Amino acid sequence: MMYRALSIAGSAARGGAGIQADLKTFQELGVFGTTAVTAIVARNPRTGEGVFPQHIDAIEAQVHTALKDIGADAIKTGMLFTEEIITKTADWLKQSEVKNIVVDPVMIGKVGSVLLKDDAIESMKTKLLPLATIITPNMPEAAQLLGIASLNSVEQLKEAAKELHKLGPKYVLVKGGRLEGPAIDVLYDGEKFYMLEAPRIDTIHTNGAGCTYSAAITARLAKGDTVPEAVIFAKKFITAAIRHSFGFIQGVGPTYHAAYRKYDETSCKVWVEEE
Repeated sequence: MMYRALSIAGSAARGGAGIQADLKTFQELGVFGTTAVTAIVARNPRTGEGVFPQHIDAIEAQVHTALKDIGADAIKTGMLFTEEIITKTADWLKQSEVKNIVVDPVMIGKVGSVLLKDDAIESMKTKLLPLATIITPNMPEAAQLLGIASLNSVEQLKEAAKELHKLGPKYVLVKGGRLEGPAIDVLYDGEKFYMLEAPRIDTIHTNGAGCTYSAAITARLAKGDTVPEAVIFAKKFITAAIRHSFGFIQGVGPTYHAAYRKYDETSCKVWVEEE
């Protein structure tokens, strides 16, 4: 049996994030990946911001082709950029009847590109998040969704997860990658917290880490994992990918998507806390 996952997200010319990261992760985890490109991101000094949204008809054609011809056991959304794309994506998700929906609320790229327009945030909160099996914001994204300045501690991650859960997703994963000390993420199901801790890796080369993390969750859900099982596996997967990340000519380099398969030193401490 071949498991299938659809990514509705942006195409990243640098190859480490977006659709490219999703497909690499799906392939590594034995899942057949299909895509619907919402925008092309190619930021550099020559083109400036370099975000090129695709026409809504082109995105819709990709979504329907992937779902009609291939089908999906899980769907992941990444960069959606505009209110119109978010609204249409929510409609397509409802029509698909796919049970495993992973929403990565992508807002700002590692190299500073704005990947979600301000007027689209409310649509994401009201139309997309309630459809999600799990949402996977990092600290700035969680703060922006909640309309607060910042998150600065594990306790604040837990409070943010509780507040985001009220918006409708079944699970909320708030990633603590910007905290000091060990890399601690908080998974909340409405009743209890799953605390995931891995060693912090001293590197700047983390381009696409969030995309890869959520893609690994998507792949494991497609293969039948529960949400906690998928997140725990994905935490190990992304930790290995960051540990073996690398740089290129300039800028923040990508994580190494094949690292988990090649190396066996990744660990993840997990414990459960009642609300």
